[in-house]
Amino acid sequence: MKLFITFFILVLPLACSNSSSNDNYRGETAYLDAPLMEKEMKTSTYAVEEAIPHEQKLIKESYLRFETQDLEATYANISKFVQQHQGFIQDDVSDKSYNQLSRRLIIRIPTNTFQNTIDAISKDVKYFDTKQITSKDVTEEFIDLEARLKAKQTLETRYLELLSKANNVKDILEIERELSTIREEIESQQGRLKYLENKVSQSTLTVEFYKTTSENGVTVSYGQKMKNAFASGFNALSLFFLGLLHIWPFILIMFIGFFILRRWLKKRNTTK
Repeated sequence: MKLFITFFILVLPLACSNSSSNDNYRGETAYLDAPLMEKEMKTSTYAVEEAIPHEQKLIKESYLRFETQDLEATYANISKFVQQHQGFIQDDVSDKSYNQLSRRLIIRIPTNTFQNTIDAISKDVKYFDTKQITSKDVTEEFIDLEARLKAKQTLETRYLELLSKANNVKDILEIERELSTIREEIESQQGRLKYLENKVSQSTLTVEFYKTTSENGVTVSYGQKMKNAFASGFNALSLFFLGLLHIWPFILIMFIGFFILRRWLKKRNTTK
C-alpha cells in the first residue's frame, strides 16, 4: 500500500506537467488552424448578435414620370422641395425628341424625409405616367456583415499577438501571409457595409417630367418644289461658269491651238 501511494505521488505531477506543456504548444501554434479559430469566433459572435435586437435596414427607391406644361417651373418646385428636405440633385439630364422636351433628375434624399418629398412633388401633378416606390430589406445582410467583420477583426488581433511571439522566419512569414488575407477581407466587408449604410441613410428618387410640343414635319408644296428646283439649277449654272473661270488659261490654249490647226489644214488643201 505504501509502495502504491509513493508511486502515485511521483507520477501525478509529471502527468500534469505534460498536459500543461501540450496545451501551451497547441496555443502557440493555433495560427496553423485559422479556419477553426474563425469558425469558433463566428459562432460566439453570432450568438451575441442574435441576442441583440437590430433596427430594420431598408433601401428605398422611387421612380416618378409625369407630363408638365412648364419644365422650368416644375424643376424650380422640385429643387425647392429637395432643399427643404435636406436632399440634393445628383444627376440632371435634359433631352429633346421629335415632339417632346424632357428632363430627368436623380435625387438623393434622407430616408426619414423620403416620403414627405414624394408627397410634396405629387401635389402639383394631376396624373402620373409612372409612380413606383420600392423598399429592399437588407437587415439580414447588414447583421451578417457586422458579425463577420467583428470575427475577422478579432482574428486579426490574435494573429498580431502570435506575430509578436514568433521566433523563426517560417512562422513569421506564415503569420504575415494570413494577416494579409484577413486584412483584405476586412477592407472588403467594411466597403460593403459603408455602401449599405449610404443606401439606407440616403434614398434615391428618380423624377422624369416632360412637355409635349406642337412641332411637326415641314410640308413642302409642289410650287415650292419647282421654285427650289429652279433656284438649284441657277446655282448649278453659276457654279459651272465659275469653274470655267478657274481654267481659262487651258481654254485659251485650246482655242489658239484649234485656230492654228485649222489654218494649217486650209493652207495644205489650197496647195494641193
